[in-house]
Amino acid sequence: MSVQSAQRITRICEILHSAAKQTRVLSHLGWHSIVREQFFKSNARELPVVAYPAFNAEPMVEKITEARRLMQSSEVDLWLERQAAAVFDSAQMLVNCGKPAFFDYSRQLYGAPDDPLIDGKSTSLTLAVEFEKSLSSLNGFDHNFLPEQDVSSERMAASITTAVAELFGADAPTVTVVDELSANALAGSERIRIRRNAQFNDKDISQLIHHEAGIHVATSLNGKSQSHLPIMAASHAGTTRTQEGLAVFAEFITGSMDLERLRRLSDRTIAIKMAADGADFIQVYGYFLDRTDDELQAFENTRRVFRGGVLSGGAPFTKDIVYLDGLIRVHNFLRTLVANGRADCLLLLFCGKLDLEDIPVLCELSQMGLCQQPKYLPNWASDMRFLLSYLAYSAFLNTIDLQAVSSHYEKLLRNAPLVEMSS
Repeated sequence: MSVQSAQRITRICEILHSAAKQTRVLSHLGWHSIVREQFFKSNARELPVVAYPAFNAEPMVEKITEARRLMQSSEVDLWLERQAAAVFDSAQMLVNCGKPAFFDYSRQLYGAPDDPLIDGKSTSLTLAVEFEKSLSSLNGFDHNFLPEQDVSSERMAASITTAVAELFGADAPTVTVVDELSANALAGSERIRIRRNAQFNDKDISQLIHHEAGIHVATSLNGKSQSHLPIMAASHAGTTRTQEGLAVFAEFITGSMDLERLRRLSDRTIAIKMAADGADFIQVYGYFLDRTDDELQAFENTRRVFRGGVLSGGAPFTKDIVYLDGLIRVHNFLRTLVANGRADCLLLLFCGKLDLEDIPVLCELSQMGLCQQPKYLPNWASDMRFLLSYLAYSAFLNTIDLQAVSSHYEKLLRNAPLVEMSS
């Protein structure tokens, strides 16, 4: 590759990174605490009233136009165009906050619960429903054997502070407890924020460390070190599915996942489907209240579904389907890498913010010397021996006729009495 070509690619990445920084989706969709107060003041009988600031997309559009003028027709340029399109659609989504068109852009960026996965048949909704069936059959089991311990936001922050210091040393982000946040926790390369009134238990500590620090912070820091490809430091909607899928996979591979966490992810997907089908904020709030028996948590769960959308139903924010959707995609991608002898691609997943579909281009950019090896890896990926052995085993399991196996063991256990053991 010529010096001029490398400089052109880097310049486009710089422009797109600048555009992405002007399009901060979650912060723009935030609700003031007074919305929650007024909702409970009405005894949860009136739809919340939410006003969003006007979003000026012109500066971002100008940058996207500038970047596109420099693009050519190579595979790398097609990758750059995908980044440009994701940032542009994110801006248009924000322009349409509170309108039905918001859902159209959200679906384009994050998908919808009933959109088919790569196999053309499965959906994140069918996965959520199957999880729900399995979890319902296990109700009470985890409580009998694994009693939870409540954890304060301050203790959570202290635990994460220790973890990021060990993982990132001098590059560790600061950890703070804040009053208002769009999620229980949000992480970037410079800071991790914990919502003060969020409910945590002892299992959440491990989940947040592996999810937020091990993936989101690590890929942010690694992206910032990509001097030739600065767009890889941008957390834009085009990379969300893979980033969240990888983060949930990290919870599984480290043994941090639990039944309650899995139930929350499934509930969010089902709730988004309800809202897309016309359920309003109060109806979805009732669904979550039945699931959590906690008014504040039910409100926060419902807010996640409706932020930016139409509170009377029909146009939700679909981002929360990416946790299950992305998990399936990431897991299948990793298994395919091992089954096809392409473990060389594994480290690319941590080089910055990216989508799985970007991997072939990143292989090319790596060969060109433009994509650098990640500086930071989560503990479970720094020693590939366990990961590769697990993926090889998992890939083999995929070849087994699960229906025949399940039928055999279902018959085996059909007349076996339930086992009662004291903890």
